[in-house]
Amino acid sequence: HLEESLRRLNTDHIELYQMHHVDRNVSWDELWEAFQVYVNQGKIGYVGSSNFAGRDLVKAQYEAKARHTLGLVSEQHKYSLLCRLPELEVLPAAEEHGIGVIAWSPLDGGLLGGNALKASGGSRSTRSQERVEANREKLEQFAKLCRELGESEANVALAWTLMHPAMTAPIIGPRTLEQFQNTLRVVDIKLTEETMKRLDEIFPGPGGDAPQAYAW
Repeated sequence: HLEESLRRLNTDHIELYQMHHVDRNVSWDELWEAFQVYVNQGKIGYVGSSNFAGRDLVKAQYEAKARHTLGLVSEQHKYSLLCRLPELEVLPAAEEHGIGVIAWSPLDGGLLGGNALKASGGSRSTRSQERVEANREKLEQFAKLCRELGESEANVALAWTLMHPAMTAPIIGPRTLEQFQNTLRVVDIKLTEETMKRLDEIFPGPGGDAPQAYAW
């Protein structure tokens, strides 16, 4: 797969090569050996992961350390105001082990992008419309808060992901140059403690790291 990617990309190396899911049928000894071959050949710069559980990140780093190798440098994970479960295990594990987190679907399929409440029923799939209705109250409160801040819903949602110390960057998907340029404003948005508290009230998280979030 790596060789085919190099061919399609017309390049001789990939700076960051990420595993899309953990492979529970292959030992980490075998996985790290395979990756090390390509790192030594200069075809891979760094190795990352995606959709790993917190325990997978810890196991990967433990096995890498035993081999005296760098291990994972990144974890690509679903994280948004509507999906905060990673705060229990994944984000604390990544932060503790020096793994940068890249948030995928930070706007949760467009629900946090500002247009979900405006779209007519016929312009969205049944499932999407059901999710809008299930979250309508939250989205309306979120839109009101963003108007008070003078910022777009999308930019506030993206700026929020950057507030977590484990987060490196959200993955954005602009369709136009104008959308891209508007999104650049995200890095200049500083959410106050009061704003973060209001966002927590609208979109409650799991309550902190595990096990404190549920054990006491």
